[in-house]
Amino acid sequence: MSASVRVFASASSWIESAAVDQCHQVAALDGMRHVAGMPDLHPGKGAPIGAAMHSEVLYPVLVGSDIGCGIAVFPISLKRPVPEKLAGRFPDLDHSPAPDDPAWDFVGRDVPLGHLAGLGTVGRGNHFVELARVEPVGAGSPPAGPGSLVLIVHSGSRGLGESILREHTSQHGAGPAASPADYLKAHDEAVRWGSLNRRLMAARVARALGADPADPIVDECHNLVEWRDGGYLHRKGAANGDGRDVLIAGTRGTRSYLVRGHAGPEAGWSVAHGAGRKMSRSDALRRGRAKHTVEELRRTPVGSFVVCGDRQLLFEEAPTAYKKIEQVVGDLTEFGLATPLAATVPLVTYKTADRVRR
Repeated sequence: MSASVRVFASASSWIESAAVDQCHQVAALDGMRHVAGMPDLHPGKGAPIGAAMHSEVLYPVLVGSDIGCGIAVFPISLKRPVPEKLAGRFPDLDHSPAPDDPAWDFVGRDVPLGHLAGLGTVGRGNHFVELARVEPVGAGSPPAGPGSLVLIVHSGSRGLGESILREHTSQHGAGPAASPADYLKAHDEAVRWGSLNRRLMAARVARALGADPADPIVDECHNLVEWRDGGYLHRKGAANGDGRDVLIAGTRGTRSYLVRGHAGPEAGWSVAHGAGRKMSRSDALRRGRAKHTVEELRRTPVGSFVVCGDRQLLFEEAPTAYKKIEQVVGDLTEFGLATPLAATVPLVTYKTADRVRR
């Protein structure tokens, strides 16, 4: 008998039938109890993205390869920020910092599993580092005040998480973990590595922009598994919504939203992690090239600048490839899963180094 499935999305939300089908496929797995789909739900490789899946059995493929991926928010103080000038001062986050980079002094050198490869780098896909301005929303009290600036860092465990999943799938495919304890030991280190990676990048950017690094006011992982209520709670593109503050990412051309989650077991104690894709990368590339120029995509509708030396990635990650973030946050609010606290408006979004312009 399949587990229960519930998708927290209103009738006006864009939810692909393929994503709902994946939820039901996961629900049919041995030991599965409940699958909760968030309003940013969309199809993934082997499992839906934007879902919390509660099971008596641990399935590493439901977490995926980017174990520990999450979004952190760091306060930053800059005098009279000029986005166009600041865009040219972002460091090269495609490469790890040098051993003598002062950012190490802020985060320390306790590296989980001693895995240095890729540490302090953002990666590709939907990962980013963004300088943004905080705007008030609703009556909540956000941890960063209106008008203040923040760095938003979205990245995970890079090659470390990939190697952990590969080790499992090479022996067990999409099946359950043969030894949950052994998998969780490596998994927990990858989660710790992802958080360190976000802190190191924030420190690098802060120093490059002439500011002092700071600890995050929000750092929530959305790809992980944890023991909860007598079972394994897998989150794939879903953030901890049980009394936590979470940054739900929009796109580089729209606001993002800081919310306070108060989701219960029916929602897998989770909230959405972003706007969620509504186009595949190939569709976004094809449609984007027909509608936009590269220069149009470097300057967004909200007046911010995009640092991205990969033209294909510019089109794949165009704002039009994603759902409307206001709809996602509105659904979370309507279903009682979260309360908006503030919005963040992008000033500079870093995707990958723009080597042509440097």
